[in-house]
This record gives sequence, C-alpha cells and structure tokens, in this order.
Amino acid sequence: MSEQHFPTQTPQPVAAPAQNAAIFIVGTLKDSAQSHALVRQWCEGYAGTVRAVGHRVPEAQLSCIVGFGSEAWDRIFGQPRPALLHPFIEFGPAERRAVATPGDILLHLRASRMDMCVELATRLIGDLGDAFEAVDEVHGFRNFDMRAILGFVDGTENPVGQDAVDATAIGQEDQNFSGGSYAIVQKYLHDMQGWNALSTEMQERIIGRSKQSDIELDDASKPSWAHNALTVIEDEDGEEIDIVRGNMPFGRPGFGEFGTYFIGYASSPTPIERMMENMFVGNPPGNYDRLLDFSTAVTGGLFFVPSHNLLQALSSRSAVQANALDAKAQAAVNANQHTGSLHIGSLKGTLQHE
Repeated sequence: MSEQHFPTQTPQPVAAPAQNAAIFIVGTLKDSAQSHALVRQWCEGYAGTVRAVGHRVPEAQLSCIVGFGSEAWDRIFGQPRPALLHPFIEFGPAERRAVATPGDILLHLRASRMDMCVELATRLIGDLGDAFEAVDEVHGFRNFDMRAILGFVDGTENPVGQDAVDATAIGQEDQNFSGGSYAIVQKYLHDMQGWNALSTEMQERIIGRSKQSDIELDDASKPSWAHNALTVIEDEDGEEIDIVRGNMPFGRPGFGEFGTYFIGYASSPTPIERMMENMFVGNPPGNYDRLLDFSTAVTGGLFFVPSHNLLQALSSRSAVQANALDAKAQAAVNANQHTGSLHIGSLKGTLQHE
C-alpha cells in the first residue's frame, strides 16, 4: 500500500497567547477496536464541538488543543506516523527526575473564563465515553501580571506572531504532518515554604532574572546553574531555538499544593528534551537547575498535535492503516460517514456493550 499524503491546513492554536483560565487534561484511551473507532470518529466532530461551545460567548476566546501520545497513535491511527513522535524520555537521578507518566491524549483548553473551559471539556470528554479515562487534570489561572506562583514572570521569552508559528509548526521535512506540532507537558509541585525562606537575591540567582523588573541578570551575576541559563538552547550556528510555553500556575490552598503546569510547543521535541536534560542532569553533568531543589516534576508526557485538517482526516483511516478495527466498528464508522452524522451516541453504545 502506498503511503498516504495528507493536505496541510492551519495549525491548531498552539501559538495563541495565554488566557485568564486554562484546563490541562491527560487521559488514557481504551485499547479495543470499538474504542479506536470511536476516537477516530471523535476527531471528525472535535472542531465542530469547539466552535459550538465557543459561539455561546465569543468574547471568551475559547480554544482547545488536542494531542496524541506515541503508543496511542500506533494503536489507533497506525501508519504513517509523525517522524519524531516517541515515548517521553526520563532524565536525571532519582532525587530530581523528569518522570514519564501514562498519557494517550492531551487536551489543553484556554479561555478568558473558566466556565467556558469546563463546559467544553465536559462535552469533549463526554463524546469519548468509556473510551477515555482521565489520569491528570489541572485548572490553571493567570496570576497577577503573568507571574508564576514562585513570584517571577513566566513566558518572558515566548516568540509572538509569525515567529511563534515558525517555532511550532512542522514544515515539509515531515510532509505528511506539516502544520502539526509536538507538545511536552510536566506538572511541577513547588516547596513554597522552602522557596519563600530564601532571600530575594538568592531567588533571582536561581531564576536568572530580577524579581521585580523581570530583567535578565548580567553574565557576571548569573550562575551557570540558573534556570534561564540552562534552558536556552542554540542551534549549530549559535542561534537560539524558540519554543512556545503555555505554562500556567495552579494551587489548592486547602491542601497546601501549589505548582506550575509546564507545556511547551515546538516543531520538534528535541530542543525541549535538551532543556530538560540540562535542567535535570546538568550542563555539564552535575551543574543542574537549582530550581529543582524546590520544584518536583510529578508528571511527564510527549504528544503530537495534528493540524486541523489532519485531525479530521484521521477519522477516515482504514482498518488496514490502523490495524485495529473489527467488522462491527468499521460498519459503524462507514454508516456515520454515509449519513454525514457523527452518531457518537450509537458508537458509545457499541463500546459500552463490548
């Protein structure tokens, strides 16, 4: 069978600016033929659901990004597959490790109002039915003037406009998947008592920026183990490689839990992986990011974010391509395509009686 080539379209809104509210949901997908068929059909109706909910309050600027993990891609969509998609790589020793945690699907919702995020998440997850099981959910919020819970401005070096699109969109080097992106997520929990016990000067040395002005420390004042010293990645020509960070703070004061949800989008996962290696292992090894003395990564995942039209095209993957459909599930998909209706409910019924 010849390799299928998908037309390109606009990327998902990975380069959009942060909003006041965000929900990050990572889940696993049931490994069955009926579940796989339902997920593919869900991909076709996904954009319509986002539009329908967003239309209720247009000024809320609701958006959602969906991505798929390496193992889920192979099970549900088969070949061809994104060239650089692979399981999350763990870095660092046991006492400061970038851990890998389960995750087949990522939903990143953003809006100026949390109720819009909750409504959309409810509908998208409802349409997945028993095929989906949540393993992590974080509700993020804008903290004063874009500051993390740690008190420093976050996302200072994000590219904007076309530069952000260029940094995140895959080009013709992987033509079946051009317009897509890679996303790496990590949930960090912070030792706020230990952090707040530090002097402002020491906090600034760890971050590499002035706390009040957000101005980067000069080379003479900034240690080689400062956070922003280790997370700047350059190409072979010495040019900095940009990524787009959609980080958000979160907190549960009643439980004493405060943290940062890191999400980085890029046209390749390699620059973000190099950042993590510098942070957790050190550059050189042992010269690690001292922020990790106060921040612990408790989740980690790598996802491929298809372009808009590829996401819809995934619904028509054949049984041969996906290697996962039985005759009953394929018949349900064909019937939906013939009538032009999603029939999510009927597919969910098939799944529930599996």
